[in-house]
Amino acid sequence: MALFKKKTTKLDNYSQKNGVGLVTYDDPTSKISEQFNTIRTNIQFSSVDKKLNSILFTSSAPSEGKSTVSNNVAVTWAKQGETVVLVDTDLRRPTIHKTFNVSNRVGLSSYLLGNASFEDVVQPTMVKNLFVITSGPIPPNPSELLGSMRNKDLINRLEDKFGLLIMDAPPANSVTDAQVLATQVDGVVMVVPQGIAEKAGVAHAKQLLDTVHANILGVIMNRVTKEKSQGYYGGYYGGYYGGYYGAEKEK
Repeated sequence: MALFKKKTTKLDNYSQKNGVGLVTYDDPTSKISEQFNTIRTNIQFSSVDKKLNSILFTSSAPSEGKSTVSNNVAVTWAKQGETVVLVDTDLRRPTIHKTFNVSNRVGLSSYLLGNASFEDVVQPTMVKNLFVITSGPIPPNPSELLGSMRNKDLINRLEDKFGLLIMDAPPANSVTDAQVLATQVDGVVMVVPQGIAEKAGVAHAKQLLDTVHANILGVIMNRVTKEKSQGYYGGYYGGYYGGYYGAEKEK
């Protein structure tokens, strides 16, 4: 247990200081990038009756890869010609400003507190068609801000302006933020690292999301090794990413 805890802290600190890796931008023809393309396609097909305008990515615990997955999926979507806005709703441990090397002087918290305009907080990135809203300064009351009417109005405005809104949310078991946001988006995707995430923790996170009637689209299993993935959809992808499992497979 101590080894896992120590490793988690190291991963958290690294992501906060340096951001996450954008393999879909840096190496778009790699096997891992191709898997992200497959994940994007499967998410698109997971909602056949309604176009997805907003998706939230979360995990059960910190350092399980939800920022890496959500950020790379956003890149693949933008490369398909869709205008995408990626929002850092992890107001406690933000990473998006580091990942895309943009300013975090103002961001989501600034807008929700009335200290910045819509135009102030939406920033372009080096990826064509991809825009970001960073977290902004860390506020003392993230859950209250995310559950505010001003945030709901912002989500509606972003859905109208962009083809897709993607939210990088905090872990569901850590704080209530993911539950609050899950009620405001079209669908939720959980990121579950094989061999790291605890089964009870994942089950509890799903229960919390079910409590607020979140539309769970499916699960992305990442950090899958060749030995662990025998018989699983997705196979071996650079020893890091596995496959996407639609919610219907859990029934």
